[in-house]
Amino acid sequence: MFLLVVLLIASSIVLLTLAILPLAIAKMENWRMQKERTVAVELDKMFYDKGPKQIMRLYFVLPPLFAILGVLLFKSILFAVAGVIAGLFIPNIILKARDSQRRQKFNSQILDAIMILSSSLKGGLSLLQAFEVLVEEMPEPMSQEIGLVVRENKMGVSLEDSLRHLNARLQLEELVLLLNSIMVARETGGDLTKVFSRLVTTIRDNRKLKDSIRTLTLQGRMQAVIMSLLPFLFIWWVLTFNKGHFDIMLKSEIGRMLLTVAVVLQGVGMILIKKFSTIKI
Repeated sequence: MFLLVVLLIASSIVLLTLAILPLAIAKMENWRMQKERTVAVELDKMFYDKGPKQIMRLYFVLPPLFAILGVLLFKSILFAVAGVIAGLFIPNIILKARDSQRRQKFNSQILDAIMILSSSLKGGLSLLQAFEVLVEEMPEPMSQEIGLVVRENKMGVSLEDSLRHLNARLQLEELVLLLNSIMVARETGGDLTKVFSRLVTTIRDNRKLKDSIRTLTLQGRMQAVIMSLLPFLFIWWVLTFNKGHFDIMLKSEIGRMLLTVAVVLQGVGMILIKKFSTIKI
C-alpha cells in the first residue's frame, strides 16, 4: 500500500512536471527574446558594434553562479536567493554604467565641439557643413551622435527634428543649452558665432560652480558614507569576538522590534544626509 502511494505521488509529480515544463520553457524563451530586443535597442543607442548576446549570456550565467557561491560561502538558502536576484540585476547595472560613461564622455567634448562649430561658421561654412567638420574632427561618441544627425538630415529629416532626436537620446543639461541656442538663433536670425562665444563662457562658469559645490559638500558626502558603514563594521567587529552577542536581541520580541526600528532609522538618516549634501543648480 505504501509503495502504491509513493508510485502515485511520483507519477503525479512527473505528469505535473511534463505539463508545466513546456509552458515554463516557452515563457523563458519569450522573456529571452523580449530582453534581447531591449538590450539590442540600448546597445544601438550607444553605437555598440557587437550584438546583445554577450549581455544576454550574463542573464543566464550570473544568477546560478551567484546562487552557488551564496550556498558555498554562507551555507544559506537566503544568500542563494539574494545571489540569483543580484545576478539578474548586474547586467542592467553594466548597461547603465556604460551608458553613463558614454554620456559623461560626450559631455566633456561639448566645449571642443562648440569651438569647432564656431570656427567653421567663421570660415564661411553652413551649420550642416560645420556639423560634418565636427564629425571628421571629433572622436567618439561626439562623432557618432553628430554623424547620425547629419545622416538623418540627408535622408530628409529637418535639422531641428534631428537635433531634438539627439537631445532625446542623451538628455544632457549642457547639450540642451547648445541645441536651444542653435534653434533660437536659426529662428531669429542671430549670429551663431557670438552665441557660441557666450555659451562657452556660460558652460565654463557653470562647471566651475559645480566643482565648488562638489568640494564644499565633500564633508557631508563622506559623513554619509562613514555613518552608513559604521553600524555594519561595528556588528562585524562584535561578532568576531562573541558570535552570540546579539542572540538576546534576535530571540526576544522587543529585541527584534528594536533592531527593526534601528534599521529603519539608519535608512532615514542615510537619505536625509544624502539630501542635505546634494545641491542642485
